[in-house]
Amino acid sequence: MTGTAINDQALDQLFLEARTQNAWKPDPVSEELLRQVYDLARMAPTSANSCPARFVMVASAEAKERLKPHILPTNVDKIMAAPVSVIVAHDLQFYDKLPQLFPHGGDAYKGYFASNETLAVETAFRNGSLQGAYFIMAARALGLDCGPISGFNNAGVDAEFFPDGVVKSNFICAIGHGDPAGVWPRNPRLSFEEACRIL
Repeated sequence: MTGTAINDQALDQLFLEARTQNAWKPDPVSEELLRQVYDLARMAPTSANSCPARFVMVASAEAKERLKPHILPTNVDKIMAAPVSVIVAHDLQFYDKLPQLFPHGGDAYKGYFASNETLAVETAFRNGSLQGAYFIMAARALGLDCGPISGFNNAGVDAEFFPDGVVKSNFICAIGHGDPAGVWPRNPRLSFEEACRIL
């Protein structure tokens, strides 16, 4: 496939006009739409097609109450008000699925990661983080707004939602349809000259 630039409307929706949300409209997010978001996000690249990210989509009132005690007080209201809050996590034993996901070398890669815990942890975190970012962009592409946070107790969330200790939380991303009244003024970004070098 030869790529062409997407149009200005798409760029606005994904980047230029998209904002981190702090307040939410009550519109629900359907299971079908959540599945569509994941099905888009899963197609983006990861190392050795490792796909270590795991997504827990907290949508029911009961599940939100389980999540609530682990959210920092300044984030509780917006997480509880969001139609869905997604726990973006990563599987530290992602390599068990490599024979399925990387059929032309997965068995060898499985042994390679299984025998090197440090590398496996780094790979899971790095690529799970990438997949979390892909999830945000996929949600925006399908017309949803996002409010990612890191202000929560990871250990508490892990004990509540991943008690086997194999999956670790990374960040939480509230999704739904944002209320513009809750959007803060956009903060500055670094210029190309401040952040980049061409060598």
